[in-house]
Amino acid sequence: MKRNWNLIGLVLVALGLGGCASMSGDECVTGDWEAIGYEDGARGYTTDQLAQRRKACAKHGVTPDFAAYQRGREQGLVEYCQPGRAFDIGSRGGRYNGVCTVDLEADFLDAYNAGYHLYTLQSNVNRTNSAIRSRENELERIADEIRDKEAALISQETTTEERVLLLVDLKDLSEKIGQLEAEIQDLYEQRARHQVELEHYQASVIDFGY
Repeated sequence: MKRNWNLIGLVLVALGLGGCASMSGDECVTGDWEAIGYEDGARGYTTDQLAQRRKACAKHGVTPDFAAYQRGREQGLVEYCQPGRAFDIGSRGGRYNGVCTVDLEADFLDAYNAGYHLYTLQSNVNRTNSAIRSRENELERIADEIRDKEAALISQETTTEERVLLLVDLKDLSEKIGQLEAEIQDLYEQRARHQVELEHYQASVIDFGY
């Protein structure tokens, strides 16, 4: 089922996954290269992974069995290139490395984009929550500063000149509080909109069957 997602398009190919291809001498000598290829394919690794394994094994005088590795990788990619896996990867903000064959890639991309859109909507909510927390923490810090300055203002040890400066500071801090409170109100409204978008999409994504 094809869908048009004008969100991230088809420009999804990233350079390499962060898989570790370090192998010991024993692993290079006794390794089942078909099984290794299957594992790499099932994880969606590019062919760069074999190059890294070849480099690691060259240190031990071992050359990987390319044919066996490739057989295994092709089988692993069939497991990887399923819509359900694609949706899961996208919904976690994962990357797709353009490894699926033409016959599997169209459905994979549909599912990946659907999952990535879900990730984006959830990220919008999380980002707004983080911004609210940051400004609320700033409000608390300013409130503490105001209390300290008010205490200093009425202290008998404070000079007239210092009181003038304190009053100026208190005015500035009061204005800052007003600004932060307005920003927090705007963020609450943004979060409400993001939350509605997320909930609507969560309800609709059930119908996708991923």
